[in-house]
Amino acid sequence: MTVTSPTRTTREIRKDFPTDLSASIAVFLIALPLSLGIALATGAPLQAGLVAAAVGGIVGGWLGGAPLQVSGPAAGLTVVTAELIQHYGWRTTCAITVLAGVFQLGLAALRTARSALMVSPAIVHGLLAGIGVTIALAQLHIVLGGNPQSSAVANVVGLPAQLADLHPAALGVSALTLAVLLAWPWLPGRAGRMLRKAPAALAAVAVATAAASLSGIALPRVDLPSWRSHALPELPEGPVLGILAAVLTIALVGSVQSLLSAVATDKLIASERGADNRPPRADLNRELWGQGAANIVSGALGGLPVSGVAVRSVANVKSGAVSRRSTMLHGLWVVLAAGLLVPVLDLIPLAALAALVMAVGVQMVSITHLRNVTRHREIVVYGTTIVAVVLGGVLEGVAIGIAVAVALALHRLARTRITVERLDNGVHRVRARGQLTFLAVPRLSRVLNQIPHDGHAVVELDGSFMDHAAYETLHDWQASHLAHGGSLEVTGRAGSSARLPEAAPVAASVAAPADGADGRPADTSHHADRSRRTHHRGGHQCCRPWTPWQNHCDHRPAGTRTITAAAAAEAAATATAAEAGAAAEATEKAGPSAPRRRGAGQLASGISAFQRDTAPHVRDELARLAREGQRPSQLFLTCADSRLVTSMITASGPGDLFTVRNVGNLVPLPGAESTDDSVAAAIEYAVDVLKVDSITVCGHSGCGAMQALLSSTPGAPMTPLRRWLRHGLPSLERMASRHHAWARISGRLPADAVEQLCLTNVVQQLEHLRAHESVARRLAEGTLELHGMYFHVGEAQAYLLSEGEDFFDCRVFDSVGQHA
Repeated sequence: MTVTSPTRTTREIRKDFPTDLSASIAVFLIALPLSLGIALATGAPLQAGLVAAAVGGIVGGWLGGAPLQVSGPAAGLTVVTAELIQHYGWRTTCAITVLAGVFQLGLAALRTARSALMVSPAIVHGLLAGIGVTIALAQLHIVLGGNPQSSAVANVVGLPAQLADLHPAALGVSALTLAVLLAWPWLPGRAGRMLRKAPAALAAVAVATAAASLSGIALPRVDLPSWRSHALPELPEGPVLGILAAVLTIALVGSVQSLLSAVATDKLIASERGADNRPPRADLNRELWGQGAANIVSGALGGLPVSGVAVRSVANVKSGAVSRRSTMLHGLWVVLAAGLLVPVLDLIPLAALAALVMAVGVQMVSITHLRNVTRHREIVVYGTTIVAVVLGGVLEGVAIGIAVAVALALHRLARTRITVERLDNGVHRVRARGQLTFLAVPRLSRVLNQIPHDGHAVVELDGSFMDHAAYETLHDWQASHLAHGGSLEVTGRAGSSARLPEAAPVAASVAAPADGADGRPADTSHHADRSRRTHHRGGHQCCRPWTPWQNHCDHRPAGTRTITAAAAAEAAATATAAEAGAAAEATEKAGPSAPRRRGAGQLASGISAFQRDTAPHVRDELARLAREGQRPSQLFLTCADSRLVTSMITASGPGDLFTVRNVGNLVPLPGAESTDDSVAAAIEYAVDVLKVDSITVCGHSGCGAMQALLSSTPGAPMTPLRRWLRHGLPSLERMASRHHAWARISGRLPADAVEQLCLTNVVQQLEHLRAHESVARRLAEGTLELHGMYFHVGEAQAYLLSEGEDFFDCRVFDSVGQHA
C-alpha cells in the first residue's frame, strides 16, 4: 500500500487552486443575479436568496457528496416556497426549511438516496415543466409592470387586465434584458468571443441596470435592507398536518432535484474529462446529508431552501473546476458581495430580475423532455403532471402524476390482444400479444374454444409473462385438444419455437406444420425426431447454425469439444439412418480425444457442416435470390472484429443486408487525405444502385481500433493501419470537444474511455455519411434513413441511437429488448 505524503498533497492543492479560483468566480457571476431573482419570485426578502447561495456553496460544497455540484436557491422550489410564505409567513417558512433539512438528514442516515431516483422521469420532467409554467406566468406580470397574483390560474385570469394597463418603462427594461440574454451567446467576431466569457445572465442584468440608471427611468429596484433587521425563523404556527406536508414537500422535491443534478454532473464530467482527471463519483447519500445540513443552516440564518442546481453545476464543470474548493469559494464571494456590493445591487431594476427568472421558467419546459416522453409513450403522465402542478400545486401534482403512471403501467400489463384467424391451408393461428394474466383468461378461453377439436392450431405467444391462471387455461385446453385428435404448435414471436412447462413431450411430438413446403402433408414423425435432436444439441432452433461452432470454442473443456462414443451413440439412437451413419463415421475419425482442428482443416470442417446441416434449408431461398438478384433493405457498416456476427445479432438472412466491414467501422470523409475509395464505392452502390432504405453504422465494445486511437503517440512510424486509423481522429476530437453532444448508453455511464470513444465514433461516422453526395441527396428527398447501433459483446446486448438529445444534451443509445 502506498501512502500519499502531505507535501505532495499540498503541492497538488497549490497547483489546482488557480483553476478552482477562476471557476468559482464564473459560478458566482451566474449565481448572484439568479439568487436575487428567485428570492423576488418567491416573495421572500431579497437577502434570503444571497443567504441560501452562500450557505449552499460553503456548507453544501463542504459536506456534499458531489464535489463539483453547486447548491443554492433553485427555481424548482420557487412555487413551493411562495405558497408557504403566503400561508405561514416568511419566518415560519424558515423554520419549515430547518425541519426539511432535518428530514433530509434522516433520509441520508437510512441510505435512501438511490430510492429517490426511481421516480418516473416523466413525472420529474412534468413537475419541473409545471413549476416553470407557474414561474413564467407570475413573472410576466412584473415584466408588464404589475404584481403577480396568488396562483397560476389567477395570473392567467388577470393577464388581460394587466395587458390593458402596461407600464412602458418596466416593459422596456424587461425586453432589453431578454434581448441581451438571447443574443449574448451569438455575439460575432473576436470581441464577441471575449464578451461571451461573461455569463449571459449577468450581462443581461448589467446592461438593463446601466440603461435604466443612465436614462433616469423611475422603476422599482432592489432594496436590500440592513442586515441588522434581517428576519430569522420562529416556531411554526398552524395545523400540524399542514406543517408536516410542507416539510415533506420541501425535503422530497429538493432531494430529488439535488440527486438528479448530481447524477447529471457526473455524466458531464465523464464526457468532458479523461479517467485520470476526474474527481470521485458522487456519493448520493453523502450528497443528501450535505443538502440537509445546508437547509438547516440556511433556514436558521433566514435563507431560502437549498438544493443542487444543474445550471451552476454545469458552469462549474465547464469552467475547469477540479475540486469542491471552487463551490466553497463561490459561496465566499457571495458573502463578500452581500456585504460590500449592496449599493451596486440596489441599482438593479426588479423588472430585469423578473425577466431573467421568467426566461428560466420558460426553459424548464424542455422540448427535449417532451420528445423523450413521447418516444417512450409517457406523454399522458407528463401532461397530467404539468396540469396538476399548475392547477393544484407541487405536492398534488406529483401525487396525481404517480397515480396516472401506476394506472398506465397496470393498463399496459393487463392489456392483451388475443386474435384467431384461419389460414388458407386450414390451420388456425392464435396470436396473444401482451402479458397473459388472469385478466386475459376469459378472452383466451373464448378464442381457444373457437378452434375445431380435430384441427391443427398454431398458438403464438408474444409476451414475457404468463401467470398461473393463464397457464392452467392454456395447458388444459392443450390436453383436451390433443385428446380429441387435434394437433398444435406453440411458438414465440415470429415463429420461434416455445414449449409449455410439463407439456413439452406432447407438444414436441405434434409441433409440425400441417403442410410441407410443397403443399403435401408433412412427415410429423420426422419433425418429432428433429425436435428431439435439437434438444440433445442443447440449442434453440434459431441458433442451430452456430451449434457445431460451439464445439470449437476454446473456453469449453476438451472433453466437450470432441465427439465421444457415448455422445455419438445417443445421437444415433434418435437420428435417422443416414445421420446415424454420419455420427458413427465422426466417432471413428475423432476418437476419444481428437484435438481441435485449425487452419484449412477447421475451415473444411465448417464448410462440411454447412453443406450437411444448413444448405438444404436455404437452397431454395438462395436459388430465388440468384434468379431475381439482391434487393437488400439496408447497408450495414460495421467493424471487422471477428466477434461481430452480423446475421446473428440482426436475425437477418441471405439478401437482407449489404454489409461493409473495416477496422473501426470508419467512413472516410469525401476528399480526405489517404481516402479509401472502397468504402465510398460501397456506399454509392448501395444508395444509388441497390436503393437501400437505410444505412446503419454499428460499433461495438472493446474495439481494438478505438483502443489504438486512444493510445496513439505523435511521431510514430506511419503504417497502413495507422494511415487508416487517421479517419477516426475526428471521433477522438469530438469526444474531447465541449461543443458537441457526447454519447452514452441509456441508464448508465460509459464504462471507460474506450467505450466512450466507441459510442462517440458511431455518432461521428454518421456525420461523415451525411457528407457523401449520394447520401445527402437521398436524405434531402426523405427516402433514406441513418441509424446508429452499438453492440456490447460481453453482454450480448444491442443498443440503438435515439433521435435528438436528452435533458443533459447527450446522444443516447437505448437498449433493444426481446420484444422491441
